[in-house]
Amino acid sequence: MERFEEIKKEIMADTMNNFYTSKGIPPLFKASKNARIAIVGQAPGRKAEETRLFWNDLSGDRLRYWMGISREKFYNTDRIAQLPMDFYYPGKAETGDMPPRIGFAKKWHPRLLEEMPNIETIILIGNYAQKYYLNKRCGKNLTETVRNFQEYLPEYLPLVHPSPLNQGWLKRNPWFESDVLPILKVVVYKSLYC
Repeated sequence: MERFEEIKKEIMADTMNNFYTSKGIPPLFKASKNARIAIVGQAPGRKAEETRLFWNDLSGDRLRYWMGISREKFYNTDRIAQLPMDFYYPGKAETGDMPPRIGFAKKWHPRLLEEMPNIETIILIGNYAQKYYLNKRCGKNLTETVRNFQEYLPEYLPLVHPSPLNQGWLKRNPWFESDVLPILKVVVYKSLYC
């Protein structure tokens, strides 16, 4: 835990994050030596930043449902790491939130992952995470990447964002629920209980 606290202090001292640190806003991530899966999403939302609790919204409710775990288990286990592409709320855009800052994940993710040697699968939620981690291995779009999820296992598992705004995508792609979610539940179960 000591090493993660050191890295957290370095993140807060980084001039890139002065705006947040000066307002008393800590970086929002979770890391543990015991983590076996890491969830990489876009960035904390406004509510997550205000409550200091990642995935604390309707998207989080749906994500936990997809994973087959309770809210209590999600927040209290040390087997699940939370590494968004940016650890701070980037602000509002015309539609949704602004993207994570360029270079943030590149600077901090490798340092944190190095301290988590038991990570078996990194769950990649949305385009930003998938493009960063899969790079040229991504499909031509998010749908193709997620549809071909088997190609990236066991190291990565790409998902669509669980936002209520993606309800239309979920209706147009029923294979996601029938093909992808059962595998996600198995990955989560094995990481937590095996």
